[in-house]
Amino acid sequence: MCRCKWAGEDPLYCDYHDNEWGFPLHDDLMLFEFLILEGAQAGLSWITILRKRENYRKAFDNLDPNVIVNYTQEKVDELLLNEGIIRNKLKINSAIKNAKAFLEVQKEFGSFDRYIWSFTKGKTIQNSWKDLSEVPASTPESELMSKDLKKRGFKFVGPTICYAFMQATGMVNDHTIDCFRYKKLK
Repeated sequence: MCRCKWAGEDPLYCDYHDNEWGFPLHDDLMLFEFLILEGAQAGLSWITILRKRENYRKAFDNLDPNVIVNYTQEKVDELLLNEGIIRNKLKINSAIKNAKAFLEVQKEFGSFDRYIWSFTKGKTIQNSWKDLSEVPASTPESELMSKDLKKRGFKFVGPTICYAFMQATGMVNDHTIDCFRYKKLK
């Protein structure tokens, strides 16, 4: 079975690649989770975040924006001591700001899903990469998404983070054409 080369041999990475990455995601809470995790990943490897994912879920109340939006300084201080997550004050505070902005988007558009998928006109962008080296770090769509998210108060949502979010949530099919998942998601 041929996978995208980035998945390597790590069982956690392979499972993520095979069962999650690139699958079109339309559940608001899962979209929020990916938004928070992608922001936490800034400057780090994705495997680092995958290994801490369950810790994030526990520490951040199942990544529920309705709970996170009410976090106090006391909760932030508690999170800064939690060795199971990335203990970066800016990233922790961004999760709270992003929860607030996320809930505002839900109110305005009826769902975050409707809003975020509008950047791809509600469909998965089908790419045909032969090699990992062809995959861009950002695209015009991720740049537009980044600009709009920032305008709405979101943090840690630069064009590269937005593109990684798009890849993870199936807004783009960036499995390489030799990968067994490419055709299944096309």
